[in-house]
Amino acid sequence: MVDQVEVSRLEQLCIKRGMKMTGQRRIIAQVLSDCKDHPDVEELYRRSIKVDPKISIATVYRTVRLFEEAGLLDRLDFGDGRGRYEQTSDDHHDHLIDVQSGRIIEFHDEEVEELQRKIAEKLGYKLIGHRMELFGVQLPGSDN
Repeated sequence: MVDQVEVSRLEQLCIKRGMKMTGQRRIIAQVLSDCKDHPDVEELYRRSIKVDPKISIATVYRTVRLFEEAGLLDRLDFGDGRGRYEQTSDDHHDHLIDVQSGRIIEFHDEEVEELQRKIAEKLGYKLIGHRMELFGVQLPGSDN
């Protein structure tokens, strides 16, 4: 009996869009689907070669670019000179980056969202999207 391998959410989206899914693309899609953080390509490569040591860094770069161009991944710039990635999601969130530890906190605040809509309207625009990254250092004595 052959074990059924669970198809990752990202792989399902690729298949739905008619993308050819090679074995290595499947592994990269699974690694990305399993991410709870915002890895760069080098980190994705390190995680992928644990599954298949034959995957090259060039394959990871090409696959990430392909997924990004297909609208399946968002490239994020957190000011450290490396593109970070997360799966595109319908659930909007913003990011707070601790510049000392590199920790990235995802958050959603409806007051901030409303303020952004009001600013756009005040300037004569309808807000159709935005991306916000806050950079900070943890306050002494806080336990976040």
